[in-house]
Amino acid sequence: MIKFSKFTLTIAMLSAATLCQADNFSFNSQVNDKSDTLVVFHGTNGVNKTFKTFDVKTNGQLSKAMQATDFKGDYGKFVTVIAPNNINYQRVLIVGVDNNLLSKKQITKLGGNISAQLEHKQIKTITVAADDLGQNNAKTSALLAHGINLRAYQFDKYRKEKRVEKNYLFDVNNGKTSQNAFTPLSHIASGVFFARDLTNETATEMTPVEFAQAAQSLKKLGVKVKILTPKEMKKLGMGALEGVGRGSKDGSRLVIAHYKNSDDAPIAIAGKGITFDSGGYNIKTSNSIAHMKVDMAGAAAALGTIKALALSKTKVNVVAVMGMAANMVSEYSIAPGDVLTTAEGLTVEITNTDAEGRLVLSDAMWYARKYYKPQVMVDLATLTGSKIRAVGNDYAAIFSESDELVSELINAGEQVNENLWRLPLGYKDKLNSDIADLRNTGTGGPGATTAASFLQHFAGDVKWAHLDIAGNALADSAKGEVPKGGTGYGVRLLTEWIQAQVNQ
Repeated sequence: MIKFSKFTLTIAMLSAATLCQADNFSFNSQVNDKSDTLVVFHGTNGVNKTFKTFDVKTNGQLSKAMQATDFKGDYGKFVTVIAPNNINYQRVLIVGVDNNLLSKKQITKLGGNISAQLEHKQIKTITVAADDLGQNNAKTSALLAHGINLRAYQFDKYRKEKRVEKNYLFDVNNGKTSQNAFTPLSHIASGVFFARDLTNETATEMTPVEFAQAAQSLKKLGVKVKILTPKEMKKLGMGALEGVGRGSKDGSRLVIAHYKNSDDAPIAIAGKGITFDSGGYNIKTSNSIAHMKVDMAGAAAALGTIKALALSKTKVNVVAVMGMAANMVSEYSIAPGDVLTTAEGLTVEITNTDAEGRLVLSDAMWYARKYYKPQVMVDLATLTGSKIRAVGNDYAAIFSESDELVSELINAGEQVNENLWRLPLGYKDKLNSDIADLRNTGTGGPGATTAASFLQHFAGDVKWAHLDIAGNALADSAKGEVPKGGTGYGVRLLTEWIQAQVNQ
């Protein structure tokens, strides 16, 4: 009964956050002069008609403000005019759009930065004069709103003062067309927010049991959800996933979320779901352990992708298989030197209990192959600190032997500002063990690569890519369309990639 109550509260939190933490957007064919704020655009290749109209109304005050700040309309530059003359708005935000021929990722990022400029409590209603913005006004306006929406997210469940939604009123050429362009983007944002909520929640409140229950909320969207318990995992020989969770009270869970809206062979997404990573007996230091609730961000992104696809009713067959565990220390925990047997039949010597993510993924990948026979499989995980040292936080690392798959995923990431950098597979000899088939850590070599090469043993003959999103899943500061905290990294990338398969 206690668990059901906690489940109810968790799902209520997740659903409410998805609904209330996005701002409100409407698209109409006329400027609303009742707002407290007006947003206008100015390019480097000439004056937008709307800007000129308001500049005339303010007796040139907007132009004077630009001259005073040496603003020339460059992309991402802003000027704010407070208490403008002869118009009802309290402020005007002038936004630089360069030559007004911006890419998809530039527009989305610009929307995020506009949101940041207007993130003041006294600003409540914003009119965006977008009727001459971009060649495809409807698409551009929708992407701009999408960026604003993504940046506006805040996880304020534990704050006394909650963020108040803002109302954005877009003045566009065709309100219905713009709304139609924005709706599918709002579905993607919903998946991103779901992943962020799951990632930002505390480890005490987001255990493998609670994550599994959160996945059940997708049933109302037509997603088939299945949960495997430790007892069921043992019967299937999933000793790696089951073993990682032994040190926690409730043990591990395997969460399967299957969205089937096509008869094609499925696309499989495997997600690492360590809801808290103490490091086990190889315990983490105080500098890093406080952030280890984020170690389930791969699973959160996998589940968020399923939600985005289901809301969009995308004609695809996609299954997310998420290995969930809390890597804790207790008398039941696996210890360095232990040997675990994976469902693949390979044995693994545990040389470091803090290299647990690859263990839960190994059984999750096996399960996806065994029971769903996917045409392609992508796993994503906050897997290694080595990845951060290699490519930092602006890129996630991608590993694969398929040049085609790498190209597809890199291109998808570029479209949505979730960039990937390819790193090599190899150094498999570093995983040789004296007493088992594999070690779970290498005896040298680049750590991100040896971790990826470990996972390759469980990809079988399926076309496969591994995304190491360590450093990408949690933002120390807000930037563009990404707020501080859990980012939901991977949802937009995977959704973009999967939907591109449909449109080929």
